[in-house]
Amino acid sequence: MEDRYFYSTDVEWTGVRHGCLKSDSLPTLQVDAPPEFKGNEGAWTPEHLFVGAISSCFMTTFLAIAENSHLDFENFNVNATGTLEKVEGRGLMITEITLRPKLTVKNAEALPRANRILEKAEQHCLISNSARTQIHLEPTISLLA
Repeated sequence: MEDRYFYSTDVEWTGVRHGCLKSDSLPTLQVDAPPEFKGNEGAWTPEHLFVGAISSCFMTTFLAIAENSHLDFENFNVNATGTLEKVEGRGLMITEITLRPKLTVKNAEALPRANRILEKAEQHCLISNSARTQIHLEPTISLLA
């Protein structure tokens, strides 16, 4: 593994508060301000992208750790909610994100290990570790019926 990697994006303004987010070999995303900040419905916002970056990083980190730990599971998904608020001296910021992973394991013996792996994924998510936002983990682990 190398010590440094680089990820580049381009945003092109397309009028009003609209833009196109691009990166080589990736689909273009239409981006906009959220409606509460004079943007339009139907486009990804920086706020959604930020919350999505945390939740998708959590997912990929979990999957890597689960694979290395040989965790046998059936389903996994993550709901994430970010709180945007005004912080004195800083302005608006997403102060916290609550991650609600739902994991279904195949056997009861995996339940305690699954919880540890979810906690470890939250601790090692590189996007979470790069942000000032407080992350809360509220997992639900169930047994395959």
